[in-house]
Amino acid sequence: METETKLDSALSLAERDKLESLERLIQNFTYQVTPFAPSTQNPPSLKGIDIYGVSLPHSGIMGGDLLVYVDFKRDYNLKARIAAAKAAIVPERDDDPKAKIVERLRSIRSQTGILLADVSGHLLTDAALSTALYVAFTSGIFSELDDFGEITTRLFENLNKSIYMQLGSSKMTTLLYGEISEQGRFRFLSAGHLPPLIYSQQFDKFVKIEEDRLHSFPPIGSMPTDTDIDKPETPGKRWQSPLGYKKRYSVNELNLMGHGDILLLYTDGVTEQRRGDDYYAETRLEAAMREFKHLPARDLAAALGEDLLNFGSQDDDISFVIIKKS
Repeated sequence: METETKLDSALSLAERDKLESLERLIQNFTYQVTPFAPSTQNPPSLKGIDIYGVSLPHSGIMGGDLLVYVDFKRDYNLKARIAAAKAAIVPERDDDPKAKIVERLRSIRSQTGILLADVSGHLLTDAALSTALYVAFTSGIFSELDDFGEITTRLFENLNKSIYMQLGSSKMTTLLYGEISEQGRFRFLSAGHLPPLIYSQQFDKFVKIEEDRLHSFPPIGSMPTDTDIDKPETPGKRWQSPLGYKKRYSVNELNLMGHGDILLLYTDGVTEQRRGDDYYAETRLEAAMREFKHLPARDLAAALGEDLLNFGSQDDDISFVIIKKS
């Protein structure tokens, strides 16, 4: 009996050591990915447009959702880039591409970008892919601004190819990147992401958006582009696509025309939130927008987030962005 007690004690000690080791690994991983958690603080400032986002991880720390603001005026030295591009213009060339870069850099001073992505799964470990996506996206912005004066679809073609080459189609990630201007024009690219919603102040409800203005592509990394220069020329190459090839990305455009109109970007945590057989997006979302529409974006987002959580138990990461024409 005494021998069995000592053995049990030894096993318990070994198990405790393993648990403590695992706990240290989790703490270290959490420390590494926390800086890349969805950025709900310090939203971009844009004349005539009020922006605020909310991210509610299912795990309470960080999951598969990614929210990134791209505040061109605040985070990038556009003045220096414009000066550098102007200095590089060749006066004798009427079609010098540097002149177009100057024009585009001036244009993006009156707009801001928003990236919203959703990696399948909501565990802390799913944050690894969203962190990698964050680093790749934000790193790519620098070369995009230097080469083109704006963020182009090339950045997302490269992201798509890189993720596909590394992971294949083993992990699905939807993505939406859009840029809102001071005038309320929203240009966006969607890779399998849920379409934006527009709440009209005039009609006091969500208005229908025509399908031809909501063109979407397969989730990021699920298949390469049919015209990619690195597309395999012969069968058997490492990243030959069993699902086929997608078309090159194109950009959609919407307009917030009226004062008080609200554009809502969101992940599927919003549409999957339910109480029994009742889904929040179907039975409550429009009424909640009608109730909170008078609030500034920050307060509206807080009220909507609280309303979502009160509706039912949270089964997924929840992220959304309020863009209000003020």
